[in-house]
Amino acid sequence: MVEHIKLNSGHSMPQIGFGCWKLDESSASEQIYNAIKEGYRLFDGAEDYGNEKQVGQGIKKAIDEGLVKREELFIVSKLWNSYHDPKNVEIALDKTLSDLGLDYLDLFLIHFPISFKFVPIEEKYPPGFYCGDGDNFHYENVPILNTWNALEKLVKAGKIKSIGISNFNGSLIYDLLRGIRSQGGIEPSVLQIEHHPYLQQPRLIEYVQGQGIAVTAYSSFGPQSFIELESKKAKDTPTLFEHDTIKSIADKHGKSPAQVLLRWATQHGIAVIPKSNNPKRLGQNLNVNDFKLSDEDIKEIAKLDIGLRFNDPWDWDKIPIFV
Repeated sequence: MVEHIKLNSGHSMPQIGFGCWKLDESSASEQIYNAIKEGYRLFDGAEDYGNEKQVGQGIKKAIDEGLVKREELFIVSKLWNSYHDPKNVEIALDKTLSDLGLDYLDLFLIHFPISFKFVPIEEKYPPGFYCGDGDNFHYENVPILNTWNALEKLVKAGKIKSIGISNFNGSLIYDLLRGIRSQGGIEPSVLQIEHHPYLQQPRLIEYVQGQGIAVTAYSSFGPQSFIELESKKAKDTPTLFEHDTIKSIADKHGKSPAQVLLRWATQHGIAVIPKSNNPKRLGQNLNVNDFKLSDEDIKEIAKLDIGLRFNDPWDWDKIPIFV
């Protein structure tokens, strides 16, 4: 049985889910269906992933066959940078709901604290880095709080159960919370961040959890998530699966390195969203809370932190979120 995290919105989120980033369109539907059969109930997607139609097809197949009810699933998506203007937030959400074939989302996150120039859906979707002018980046002057207020309205309209943020640093969260609290608004339920032994961010996690915000980790396996993206940084970094520290801990507990990496996060109260095409690993990733890392294990993993970030908007267009 997968443990759950109680969110400040009153809803409950499974601690272990299935990540939809980089799911190939041709196989995404079947992968989602198989993950539901395996027992996954949280599915973490995004508009920018370009596969929400296929994810929705997998969900529909599982529901139609009686494997699961909609209310038993926890479906996550993320508002892309091109739709931060309040007048475009609901347009983007409606596109996501239509693609997924759903009436509501369980969680909708602001994907990045970056506001690109709006690109109409009929012009290009998902727009990615396209801002209407070839490869040139263009931005809109939309404060995060304005985008947040638009999301709050959609919670009240019943289209979203919980709202949150992704790829925000501490100072941005601190400022956003002050704005929300000054208005008596809805506080973020979840912060999603890159999190693995090479990038542990303990102070950010301590602060956020202390504010009653749950944390979800992505890229729990570190460079493994970025190798297929031709990331030189990832290729030049030793894989965590073969790292002596992780392998030693895995051997001690009779677990795989992947299970150790996921348990390291869940033992700190963090949710994880791994994905796998391998049926055996699907089951292994879902069942990582049946053992406990020792204090010595935790101390050894802490030594691996080198502040190495693989997903950094500074590499896109010198966008200074994490500098």
